[in-house]
Amino acid sequence: MSEPTPALWRTILTSVAAGELPIEAALESLGVARSEELHLDHDRTERCGVPEVVYGAGKSADQIDAALRGILARSDRALATRVAPEIGAILGSMIPRAHWHERARCLSISPEGAASIGRIAVVCAGTSDLPVAEEARVTAETLGSAVEWFVDVGVAGLHRLLGARDRIRAAHVVVVVAGMEGALPSVVGGMVSVPVIAVPTSVGYGASFGGLAALLGMLNSCAPGVSVVNIDNGFGAGVLADRINRLAEGAR
Repeated sequence: MSEPTPALWRTILTSVAAGELPIEAALESLGVARSEELHLDHDRTERCGVPEVVYGAGKSADQIDAALRGILARSDRALATRVAPEIGAILGSMIPRAHWHERARCLSISPEGAASIGRIAVVCAGTSDLPVAEEARVTAETLGSAVEWFVDVGVAGLHRLLGARDRIRAAHVVVVVAGMEGALPSVVGGMVSVPVIAVPTSVGYGASFGGLAALLGMLNSCAPGVSVVNIDNGFGAGVLADRINRLAEGAR
């Protein structure tokens, strides 16, 4: 980690004085050792282009709060995923610029009025798949990509997908979220000339085996250009879509 600059010291100390940044988070931001519970990867932006994202499952409100504020001390954006609803609602009202996405279970903080780049299409098979699809959307938008999403366009009502095909084709990359048998990414893969990121969900009846049937169906897609992330991994799909979108826009 590089040495903190005078400007960074001033920013952090001002935030502490204003009550906007906990002392422990300030110490972490300045590279000072703190408790073993929080070790932020501040160099991730330089390595990967985006700051560390907080995985909120199993974390307390204090832990998530400290991590987000520590990230914000060095970045203009931050994201926490899989946050418990009771924690997300509280932190959403406490952290400046934070927005709580209840269905996606995400807390996002982005610069006010920041411009989005490119175009990502998020295609969601059914309403039951929306939490995963929205996690992908929120992730990509927080990272700075423009997203248009298409809901309830599964293969059981194929006419709805066909009615949106021209708008979907205009995207740099398409994220397709589906449960049950997981057929939708194959259909979309046969319609577009851009990369398709398939996201299997755990939605389905008994023989769907918690999303395993959809996962295997997507892995065995006959449509070329379809890649697959893990079951219910909207976050991973959103990150990958953002990177592809940035390459298409020439922005890294």
